[in-house]
Amino acid sequence: MSRNLKDKYDSVTTRRAHTIMSAEDAASGRKSFWAELEITGSIRNVSPSLWQLTHLTCLYLNDNCLSRIPPDVAMLTNLRSLDLSKNKLRSLPAELGELINLRELLLSHNHLRVLPYELGKLFQLHVLGLQGNPLNKEILSLYGETNGTHKLLTYMLDSLQGIFIFTFYFNLQY
Repeated sequence: MSRNLKDKYDSVTTRRAHTIMSAEDAASGRKSFWAELEITGSIRNVSPSLWQLTHLTCLYLNDNCLSRIPPDVAMLTNLRSLDLSKNKLRSLPAELGELINLRELLLSHNHLRVLPYELGKLFQLHVLGLQGNPLNKEILSLYGETNGTHKLLTYMLDSLQGIFIFTFYFNLQY
């Protein structure tokens, strides 16, 4: 991915166009199954019921004051796009690696110093936004290279497998 394309995804999020249910549909009691949900503002926490919306394909939680994302995010198995940019996240749950349908993960402008190795399992991920985080030099170096998202995810997967092999070997010894 070129540097300009990365900048495109790391820049200020543009407003998204949504189709809202008509008044007639709402009055008739029709249920909504929106594929996309955007919650922006200055929220600090999200309701646990959010993680029950398993039909979501896009979730935009950018421009908030979230300091953590719970492991329950893994319940959103149909997500293709997740925008957590411009929050106050210091860490991410390893369960993000279970969102195997993700194609876009935007994490820019948070307080992330490390990434969970489980992100290496996101084989369909094409867009990864990391700008504006105090990540270690090794991660930033890989990410900054040509085809950096793919190289970084491969590194994460290799590291995850290394931990698994070490743990397995260690448990066999004791």
